[in-house]
Amino acid sequence: MRSSVTAVHDAVSQLQPVDAVEDTHRDQVLRWLSHTDDVFRRVKPAVPPQHLVSYVVPVDPSDGSILLVDHINAGLWLPPGGHVEVDEHPARTARREVREELGLVAGNQALDEQPIFLTVTRTVGLDAGHTDVSLWYVLHCRRDQPLKHDQSEFRRVRWWTAAELRDADRSRFDPHFFRFLAKLAPR
Repeated sequence: MRSSVTAVHDAVSQLQPVDAVEDTHRDQVLRWLSHTDDVFRRVKPAVPPQHLVSYVVPVDPSDGSILLVDHINAGLWLPPGGHVEVDEHPARTARREVREELGLVAGNQALDEQPIFLTVTRTVGLDAGHTDVSLWYVLHCRRDQPLKHDQSEFRRVRWWTAAELRDADRSRFDPHFFRFLAKLAPR
C-alpha cells in the first residue's frame, strides 16, 4: 500500500461511526483501501469511478452556524471541498479547497486535522454516476470573515443557523449532511 493510501487508511480507521450507515461506510472504505492504491481521481469526472474527496464544513463557534455552497453541478447545498489529488493528504486537500473555493487561508482558522465523518455517495447532477468517498473536516471560523467564492462552481454561499437547517428542505442537501450534523452536535 502506497504511503498516501496508508495515511487515508489510518485516518478512516480512527473514525468512531455515529450510526450504522457510517459504520458500514467505514468497513467498505477500509476494504477498498486495502485492495487498491487507485483512490485518487485522475481524469474528470470519474476516473477511477470511485475516488477520494475532502469536504470542509466551516462552523462559526460563536453561534454554531454552518457555511454551505449552492453547488452548480450537483444542484445541492454542500460543504465546500474537492477531489484529493494523487498522493495528496486529505487534510491538505481541505486547506487547499478552502483557499481556492472561498478565499480563506485555513492556517488562519482552526481546521481539524482529522476528519470527523465519512460517507460513500453516488454522485448526482451534471457529473452523476461515480462514487465519492468523502472525508468531512471541520473548519472553525467566523461568519463575518470576508469570502470570495468560486462563482464558476457555486451559485452562492450561505451561512445557515440551526433553526434554518431544521426548517430546510432536506432534499436540497448532501444526502448525508443531516447525519453529519448529528455527529457534530455533541462536540
